[in-house]
Amino acid sequence: MELGISSYTYTWATGIHGSMPKKPLTRTDLIDKAANRGIKLVQIADNLPLETLNSDEINELKLYASAKNISIEMGGRGLTPGHTIKCLETAQKLDSLILRMVIDSTRFEPDIHTIISIIKDLLPELKSRKIRLALENHDRIKARDFEKIIQSVGSNMVGICLDSVNSMGAGEGFESVCDTLIPYTINLHIKDFKIYRVSYKMGLIIEGRPAGQGMLDIPRLVERVEDTGLCHSAILELWTPPEESIEQTLAKEAEWADKSIRYLKSLF
Repeated sequence: MELGISSYTYTWATGIHGSMPKKPLTRTDLIDKAANRGIKLVQIADNLPLETLNSDEINELKLYASAKNISIEMGGRGLTPGHTIKCLETAQKLDSLILRMVIDSTRFEPDIHTIISIIKDLLPELKSRKIRLALENHDRIKARDFEKIIQSVGSNMVGICLDSVNSMGAGEGFESVCDTLIPYTINLHIKDFKIYRVSYKMGLIIEGRPAGQGMLDIPRLVERVEDTGLCHSAILELWTPPEESIEQTLAKEAEWADKSIRYLKSLF
């Protein structure tokens, strides 16, 4: 597997609603961060959307990445047919081998039957463009339902983007999610975490950590995913808890990213 970084490695630097840095991270900034750290892959996701770029902007980005010897993976959000095709068109222009897709978006939370129907209709587009659709396990949908989607579609053009924390939002532990979804995983999101009790003991907090400093057994996860031979990229993501100021938060995020990259490069 190829190790990569993402626009969700630097979520605070990219900017979130209500907390924008003075100079938000750009797509070329992310490419520079990868190149400066000896990383050859970036996944640019929906917090830095690529499908909104025009043809000239896409070509400029592709040339910039190529000059730095960086490959780009496309990430999107919202599995509506029209939007997914637009994302596929962009992914093809960027020579992305996958389209990582979060199914839900604002006012769009389809049921399992609808998801399966949409993906089946998209198969000719996926095959003609030679791009695999990587569905990210993301909060609402259970791992067994993702498995049902993959099995019902029945195509090697569709698999899972396995995220190491998201399914906790659906009340599922990562070990069981791994057991269910690793056989279909074509893209891996490595996101370390810590779970601890609140001070009054009635509740738990799930919080991000630098890779290798949390509860995730990353060496074992990487080994299990590599054993299938299906997954060709592993992307670092971070859930960095904020500090008192955006400047302190950005510094913390950058420090966590560098620590995580150093750790992960020892495994790949």
